[in-house]
Amino acid sequence: MVINKIELKNYRLHSETKINFSKHLNYIVGGNGQGKTSLIESIYYLCTSKNLTQSKDLEVVSFNESYFNVIGNFTDLTNNSVRVYFNKDENKKSIFVDEKNIGRAANLIGKFPVVTLIPANHLITQGSPGDRRKYFDSVISQASSTYLKILLDYNRTLKQRSSLLNQIKESKSKKLFDELNVWTESLVNQGTEIIEHRIKFLKIFKEYIQISYKKIMDNLEIPSIEYSFLNNSDISDIRTAFNGELKKYENLEIARGTNLVGPHRDEFIFRINKNELKKYGSQGQHKTFLIALRFGEFFYLKNIIGRTPIFLMDDIFGELDAFRANKISEYLKEIGQAFITLTDLSNFDYLTKSDNDFILNIKNGQITNA
Repeated sequence: MVINKIELKNYRLHSETKINFSKHLNYIVGGNGQGKTSLIESIYYLCTSKNLTQSKDLEVVSFNESYFNVIGNFTDLTNNSVRVYFNKDENKKSIFVDEKNIGRAANLIGKFPVVTLIPANHLITQGSPGDRRKYFDSVISQASSTYLKILLDYNRTLKQRSSLLNQIKESKSKKLFDELNVWTESLVNQGTEIIEHRIKFLKIFKEYIQISYKKIMDNLEIPSIEYSFLNNSDISDIRTAFNGELKKYENLEIARGTNLVGPHRDEFIFRINKNELKKYGSQGQHKTFLIALRFGEFFYLKNIIGRTPIFLMDDIFGELDAFRANKISEYLKEIGQAFITLTDLSNFDYLTKSDNDFILNIKNGQITNA
């Protein structure tokens, strides 16, 4: 899959921008605050309806304007147009695929797969367990609409059960305990499915990480990922273990009024040469592992769903040493279409560029060669 062109209206610095892209590498060059990140952010909007930098939609609207509009044209087996429109006055976002309003944003997930590599991604390896769960949930959801539905249902169950636990904490009503049992059964059913999906996914995904890491570091380091669920990583009867943990923490859950057991508390542990990355990894190892994750994600999605994701890279090369940067530049040639932002192309002689690649310069939201 490739994105052929994009049109931006009232989008941050881009009052009106139209660009035709290359099917290969697209280098977006410009200083800080000139609008280059906004371009890849707008592509991310088209693929997910969400903001790449987690800004609020209203913050994206150009100054003194009341709306933004982003239109993109994708080619895979068929041509598809996608439009994301946000009205600031109504605080309403609308998503259109082939001019049809698709309603919920969840309906867009996986239709136009996208992989990102941005500075904020460092939280995946250096942040909390929640950051890692969020990452893996997003990858699996792009590959499986079934998993996405279960995950959304599970999150709703968590909210209902948490509210009920708080009520029980205050009233101790027996009627509420009976209702809690119903929600607990849903929690176990949905949570068990989530854990089983994650285990199945990781068995396959591990190989993609190892291949990607080897492309960058040869055989100098060996990466691995461990999934710790229900305070363990080797449970044969998940449902029974889940019920056992809930029984164990029942009184504490009521006392705190919150859900303490389930896949929303699980952890993914990254290792390099069997050493835990978060505790013992260098900055270079963190960056390399993160890049290997994203490249692994790209090839995993490509093979599993049969469509080539859009690959977005924002200011990554400036953080890498020449060895890693050169390896990644070579690896990008296996990707197909990718979008890479740089502050100054002249300082990156080690990048592998071809005549098919597209270089555009941007200043204050204006494209000088597109």
